[in-house]
Amino acid sequence: MIAIGLIALNMRGPFVAVAPVVGDMQRDLGFSPVEIGFLTGIPVLCFALAAPLASLTGRKLGPEFAITLTLLGVLAGVVVRSAGGGAVVMLGTVILGIAITIGNIVVPLIIRRDFSPAQQGAAMGTYTATLNIGSFVTSMVTAPLAELLGWRPAIAACALFALAAGAVWVVAAGRSSLRAEPIPGVDPDRTAGRPASRWITVALTAGFAGQAFSYYGVTAWLPSLLGDELGLAPAAAGAGSSLFQILAIAGGLGVPLAARFASTTAVGLTLGALWLTVPLGLLFAPELWWLWSSIGGVAQGGGITLIFLAIIRLARDQASAGRMSAVVQGAGYCFGAAAPTLLGYVHGVSGSWTGPLLMILGSVGLFIVGCALSLRHIPKTH
Repeated sequence: MIAIGLIALNMRGPFVAVAPVVGDMQRDLGFSPVEIGFLTGIPVLCFALAAPLASLTGRKLGPEFAITLTLLGVLAGVVVRSAGGGAVVMLGTVILGIAITIGNIVVPLIIRRDFSPAQQGAAMGTYTATLNIGSFVTSMVTAPLAELLGWRPAIAACALFALAAGAVWVVAAGRSSLRAEPIPGVDPDRTAGRPASRWITVALTAGFAGQAFSYYGVTAWLPSLLGDELGLAPAAAGAGSSLFQILAIAGGLGVPLAARFASTTAVGLTLGALWLTVPLGLLFAPELWWLWSSIGGVAQGGGITLIFLAIIRLARDQASAGRMSAVVQGAGYCFGAAAPTLLGYVHGVSGSWTGPLLMILGSVGLFIVGCALSLRHIPKTH
C-alpha cells in the first residue's frame, strides 16, 4: 500500500510542475502560445494514444516490471525535460507521458490481483487520493523553488519522488520488479467477452469519457471563467482551481467507504449529482464559486476512483482487466484531451461562458448515464 501511494505521487505531479513556471519556460525557450499549449496537452494525448502500448507492456512484461519501467521513464523524462532546449523539453514530456500511461494501466491490475475485494476499495482510494496529493504538493512547491533555483531545477525536483518510489517498489515487489514475467493465462484476444460484457465496457468508457472531459475542461478554464465573470484577481481565481483539486482527496477516500454501505450504482449517481452542481452553479450562482469548486472536487476525485474500481471488479481475469483498462482509459482520455480546446473555441466564438458550461453539463450527463448502465453489474462488497 505504501508503494502504491508513492507510485501515485509520480503519476500527475511531473505534469503539474509546468503550470507554475510556464511563463519562465516560454520566455527562455522562445515558445509561442500554440507551442506552450501543445506542451501542456502532450500528457493527456499520451494517456489516450499510448494506452494500447501500455496494456501490451503490462501483459508481456508483467505488472511488476512494468511499474519499474514507469518509474525509470518518469526519472528519465524529468531529467531530459529539464536539461535542454525546446525540442528536448518536448521529448522529455513525451517520455513522461508514455511512462505514466503504463502506470495508469498497470496499477489497477496490481490492486485487483494483490488485494481482496473488500480491500480493493481502500487501495484504489489511496491511489487516487495520492494522485491529487502529488499534484497539490508539486503545484505548491514548484514556484518557490523556481524563484530560488530557476525553473529547470524546480521541475527536475520531481525526480526525488521517482527515486523514493523506485526504492520502496523494489523492496515491495522483490525480484519480479527487476525481470519480465508475462501475465499467465489465456490470450484475451481469443476469448472476447460475451455481448453483455462488451456493452458494459462501452458504458464504462462513456462514463469515463464524461468524467475526463468535465475534469480537464474545468481544470483548464475555471480560473479564466472566475476572472471574467466575477472580476477575481489571478490569485483568487487560482484558489478556486486549488479547491477543485485538493477536495478530490476526500472523494477518492470517501467512495470506497460509501460503497460498503450502498450499491455502486447509488454511489455513482450521487457523484453525478455532485458533478452537476459545477456547471449549474456557475451558470446560476457564480458568486458561490468556492462551494461549487469544493463539491466538484469531491465529485471528480470520487468519479475516477469509482471508474477504476469498476474496471477491476467487472473484468473476468487479469488479462481482460488490462484490456478493459486500456479501452476505457484510451477512449476516455481522448475526450479529456479535446476538452480545453473545444471549450476555448466555443468561448472565443460566443464571447460567453454559457456555451462551455452547457458542454460540461452534457459531459456530466454522459458520466451519469455511463455509470447507471455499467455499475449496476457490480455486486455490493461488505
